[in-house]
Amino acid sequence: MKNKIITLAILREARNDENRTPFSPNQISNLLNKFSNFQIIVQPSKRRCFNDEDYLKAGAQLTDDLSLADIIFGVKEVDISALIKNKTYLFFSHTSKVRQYIGQNTKDKAIVYKKNLLKEIIKKNITLIDYENIRDGSGEGYRYLGFGRFAGIIGSYNTLNLYLKLHSNHSLPRAFEINSYEQVIKQIGKQNFNKLKIFLTGSGRASKGAIEMLKHAKIKQVSVNDYLNKKYNEAIFCNISTSKHVERKDGKASSYQNFNLNPQEYVSKVKNYLFDTDIYIACHYWDPKFPKIFSPKEIGEFKNLKIIGDVTCDINGSVPTTIRSTSIAEPYYSINTDTMKEIDLNSKNIAVMAVDNLPSELPREASEEFGDSVITEVLPYLINEDDGRINRATTASNGKFSSKFTYLNDFIN
Repeated sequence: MKNKIITLAILREARNDENRTPFSPNQISNLLNKFSNFQIIVQPSKRRCFNDEDYLKAGAQLTDDLSLADIIFGVKEVDISALIKNKTYLFFSHTSKVRQYIGQNTKDKAIVYKKNLLKEIIKKNITLIDYENIRDGSGEGYRYLGFGRFAGIIGSYNTLNLYLKLHSNHSLPRAFEINSYEQVIKQIGKQNFNKLKIFLTGSGRASKGAIEMLKHAKIKQVSVNDYLNKKYNEAIFCNISTSKHVERKDGKASSYQNFNLNPQEYVSKVKNYLFDTDIYIACHYWDPKFPKIFSPKEIGEFKNLKIIGDVTCDINGSVPTTIRSTSIAEPYYSINTDTMKEIDLNSKNIAVMAVDNLPSELPREASEEFGDSVITEVLPYLINEDDGRINRATTASNGKFSSKFTYLNDFIN
């Protein structure tokens, strides 16, 4: 495809609260300067974090009609009715974790949307490449791109802000109101979190982003052993990876590879850390076949637990308190741990932060970072020879699901 004219397109996002973009105007300009055979078209949008005029100045064409595009890039949920036959799309479809809903006649709007989306993709012979599944070929499947760092940064900031709001009688401006990473870390760095104890799970981009924010908040990182056994006169946090927060039921030695292959043989040991924890921040990757972090019955044992910041935001997933996602406009709710039902936000019950599009609070910086990854880790393998990463991430093509995703036939039927 080196000499062929290649037309790339940027979708207008369908969600009213989604303002991110896969490429910034500056990145578009650089691509057009580097590749003389590229054409780039952009659907106009009043919500996008960069102005339409900036894309025009960068050399893109503005049009609602994407029928001439070879490859169409979006971010999150797309307008199903606007999908174009026989095209290649890249976006986060969030359809790879739907096994638990196979055979269920659920009326959950998000699940119904995913079913309808996949049905239309098959019907229209669309090639769907899911960003979430663009990984290397190792056993752990390292993800080449994502918004995870900014999800962790904003998720951690929102969670600390929720603590201030409920337990310190004041709160900070929201990140989207500040609209600057540098100003966000200045705000959090001025706060005093006293003897707060925070436990964090995960080892990917999201957890690294969360740790980045906690350190800017001057909260000290300590070892697992010290977290459990030492007393501190300052705020502390402890972080463990997915492979470390599970153990085999039979007590034998475990490994991440074995856990992935035989998750039914494992149980979570996170509850051991939550007995004396004020805030739990979940940033770990979770699959429905994995054990849950803790059970609804166990949550009553965590007497000090005040807040759960679920950056992963898997609804009814690994964290039982995440019974729904929240929005940027209304990011928090409290939960009655006896009934596991949502109640009005208050300081006496566990409060939950579960925003599912956290990076949209700092959309320009998040989009720039994401676009850089797409340009270096995805685009070359789309237009030249694939090293396997694109093939592994292809959910559907030629009117059928790829071999890795054939279980989706049972989901949509």
